[in-house]
Amino acid sequence: MSEAENWIRIAALSDVAEGTAIPVETMGLQLAVYHLEGGEICVTDNVCTHAFALLTDGWFENGMIECPLHAGQFDVRTGQGQGAPIEEDLKTFKVRVDGDDILIALPG
Repeated sequence: MSEAENWIRIAALSDVAEGTAIPVETMGLQLAVYHLEGGEICVTDNVCTHAFALLTDGWFENGMIECPLHAGQFDVRTGQGQGAPIEEDLKTFKVRVDGDDILIALPG
């Protein structure tokens, strides 16, 4: 663990079925926790960068989340927007799984 990072628990692994995404609010952050097929866990901001909409209300498949408002898509691994109307990428978080705990790194 780096001194420049503050790891916080945001969810239980058992709360996020494989192939799904759940919303989590903590420390003033609205986060989306994704459990990709194959077991990888990713965490991004949960609010679309194009217009206010919760991404976890949208469609999630194969590592892509689609905003329910205007159908903009993001790669949840990188946060990269996949074309119009997306003009700004999503913030992603460094993730660690410790037993059943999902943790993210916040700047220290």
